[in-house]
Amino acid sequence: MFNELTPGLILTIVVLYFIVLMIVSWFTGRDSGNENFFVAGRKSPWYLVAFGMIGASLSGVTFISIPGVVGAGGANMAFSYMQMVFGYLLGYFVIATVLLPLYYRMQLTSIYSYLEDRFGFFSYKTGAFYFLLSRTIGASFRLFLVAMVFQLIFDRIEGLNIPFWLTVLITIILIWTYTYRGGIKTIVWTDTLQTLCMLTAVILTIFAIGNALGADGPGGIVSTIQNSDYSRMFFFDGGWSDPNNFFKQFLAGASIAIVMTGLDQDMMQKNLTCRSLGDAQKNMFWFSIVLVFANLLFLAMGALLYIYANAEGIPIPEKTDQLYPIIALEHLSPVIGIVFILGLIAAAYSSADSALTSLTTSFCVDFLDFEKKEKVHTEEIKIKESNILDDIKEGKTKRSSSFEADQKQTRFLVHIGFSFLLFLVIIAFWYINDQSVINQLFKIAGYTYGPLLGLYAFGLFTKMKIQDSLAPLVCLAAPVICYILNAYSETLFFGYKFGFELLILNGLITFIGLLIISKRE
Repeated sequence: MFNELTPGLILTIVVLYFIVLMIVSWFTGRDSGNENFFVAGRKSPWYLVAFGMIGASLSGVTFISIPGVVGAGGANMAFSYMQMVFGYLLGYFVIATVLLPLYYRMQLTSIYSYLEDRFGFFSYKTGAFYFLLSRTIGASFRLFLVAMVFQLIFDRIEGLNIPFWLTVLITIILIWTYTYRGGIKTIVWTDTLQTLCMLTAVILTIFAIGNALGADGPGGIVSTIQNSDYSRMFFFDGGWSDPNNFFKQFLAGASIAIVMTGLDQDMMQKNLTCRSLGDAQKNMFWFSIVLVFANLLFLAMGALLYIYANAEGIPIPEKTDQLYPIIALEHLSPVIGIVFILGLIAAAYSSADSALTSLTTSFCVDFLDFEKKEKVHTEEIKIKESNILDDIKEGKTKRSSSFEADQKQTRFLVHIGFSFLLFLVIIAFWYINDQSVINQLFKIAGYTYGPLLGLYAFGLFTKMKIQDSLAPLVCLAAPVICYILNAYSETLFFGYKFGFELLILNGLITFIGLLIISKRE
């Protein structure tokens, strides 16, 4: 198989794919002003955003890790991950009916501006900081996973000696080249293309394995999965200590959807590009429905991968993230190998490119105060326009152009800075990674997204003010307390062990802390 997937062929696939992305970037990035970079002029078709968000939500983590955990035992075994997906539906309903109306009413570019309006300066900066931290870690994990698979491919091609750091560097440079001009306007279109590539890869892989197993069409594939040990979806009998317990998974899924979509600048930035609140809500409802079926496809493929590996005597790798690439590249046809590479690239870049754009947006708006400076600049221009002398008007135009050019240059440098930061974090992960990537991702999100969940819950469900200067201390203490409770949970809570619901605990601790520092009227 690897003899047929020559370095030239792999390079050709990657180059052709990125030529298409560059063409899309050229058309969508011709007007590279901040309005288009941050919110695409608020003119994106909702159905395009909905389909593209599928790829951003699934990402390279789902593409590789979810199929791998189906037969690995422990958390998310068999089809139990669907319990969390059903929880997502509840979370997306809350986003569509509670958060989106708030964001559109306030006409936000960065969703964390709400925290400044509700609580004050320190809460605002704390929320934005936790997003930057969370998204940097999350995007780095996703890119790390894909770079690791690319490295696996390159290492097995004779004569191609590419070090891991160079693989990572090339990966990030490619993202930067098609996002630095158009920003979110480009992402809306490229995500749609990448979602299509990813789902096509999964569907073709499912049918290829089904044919190899002698399954008779779609019905035969479904029967093969149902008759295996990997098809169980609901787990009610394991008690609260079971990591696959339905209620734990469902509630965790709802909270994860709210914080990792509704309170995440990356995902909400796409929604805020829609023409109206109604379009954004339609986007969320259709996106959630399609996402259920997309996750079913990934779990079905995971079950088939294990069934095929057992039938052919293929050893299950210690890191189950590698099961899909090993079978696709070494045991199926060259066509599936090519499809896998395309799907992998699409999966990686559909989330990483928007993450880089949202990091740039948040830093520019939340920490460099782009919008506030632009409002001040606009007011100054209006004052000068009150003098109707032509030479003053001409001077105003020059000053306005200079201001826009300065902001664009600053945004350009921020984009480069976050690209370099992702590179450094991925290299660090290369040396410390020792667990399944998806479990690591959600575990870290439980600590870094928890304070965001607490801040927004307190802001939305109470009318109390807080001592704003103490908010950073609360948001710092909550993850630490949560970590300690998790470390000693079996002793403190009679054998109970936390899973993904750790996020809920973290948010609850933050909420209680904000209640303690609330102002008494």
